[in-house]
Amino acid sequence: MRTTARLAALLACSAAALVAFSPNAHAWGEGDPGKQPAPPANKPSGDAAGNTLTAGATSITVKQVSGGKRGGTSARPVTPVDPNWQPPPCWYEPVATPEELKAGVEKVKKGEGRDAGTIPVTPSLGWGKDLMVDHYEKGKTQSDGADGYKNFNIGKKGMFWRGVMNPDVEDTFETRDCEQLLFWQNANTVPDIPNAPSPEVLASYAYNKIKVPGTKVELKPEGKSTVNLPTWVWLDKGAFEDVKVRAELPGTGIWAETTAKPKSLHLEPGTADAQTFPASGECKVNDDGSIGTPYTKGSSKQNPPCGIAYLRSTNGKPFQLKASITWEITWEGSGDTGGDLPNGTFDGTQGINVQEIQSINR
Repeated sequence: MRTTARLAALLACSAAALVAFSPNAHAWGEGDPGKQPAPPANKPSGDAAGNTLTAGATSITVKQVSGGKRGGTSARPVTPVDPNWQPPPCWYEPVATPEELKAGVEKVKKGEGRDAGTIPVTPSLGWGKDLMVDHYEKGKTQSDGADGYKNFNIGKKGMFWRGVMNPDVEDTFETRDCEQLLFWQNANTVPDIPNAPSPEVLASYAYNKIKVPGTKVELKPEGKSTVNLPTWVWLDKGAFEDVKVRAELPGTGIWAETTAKPKSLHLEPGTADAQTFPASGECKVNDDGSIGTPYTKGSSKQNPPCGIAYLRSTNGKPFQLKASITWEITWEGSGDTGGDLPNGTFDGTQGINVQEIQSINR
């Protein structure tokens, strides 16, 4: 159900207060984790012992499996080539066992905690004790037709799920499209509803977690470049290896690995008075993973497969050479799934001084 309809239903339930929460709601409480899948290792701070089932970040775990280590502190996420693409704005996740939900409601009944006794039941709204008891303990059907639960479904195998707003996208109407009330899902199943988690959702979420190394390129001859003489540009095959990130949603069996593979290097000389090699400025990745060809002695008068020839000197103010790496993004995931995501780019600039030697003839 879309946000507007859900809000109307919630506002009709005047028996208890409704409180707005910050985005990215997630909850865990106390309970018997041996009866259900264990809470994720990175569960947010705060639980039923602290006050109620509290709000926090997504449970999706992300790990960089390979690549990107050479980037160090210069490593950054890629920027999608398609400016209109963005990862999924929201999805649903398991957030509490029956025991955890009961423990949270008990805290609300006792008036413990600092958040005025509410439990988040959607990414943006919380319920007070009356609604929680009526719906999740006594099994009362809500005005919007949502079925209630008897004694928090204790004794059944499964978990309560709730929507999560993607923390990596701007808060819009789309991020608030996962407003279904905290609901029950049987163990080892995934809800068949819009915005349910999937391998592709996890792959798209992992897209923004990929960190690739900076793009400072090797230049030869070293030192100052010379007017009309080509400067050779290359990247060693070990500098820009594939980068792979794995994302998993604990308790669901859903996972995805998103891989960024360097595709090409694009050169922008920083001045119109320059010639690029090739003319497009687009240097392809070689079969061995390198870009361009290393400069060797005696090559200064040859045209490089990847490089620049400046046609005038800098006169004390360096040209700003912009080097952009295009990364091809693909993914594979649970259930023998996989596909493509938009290419990404990462660029950097470096100053180039160009000297003029009058005795050189071309």
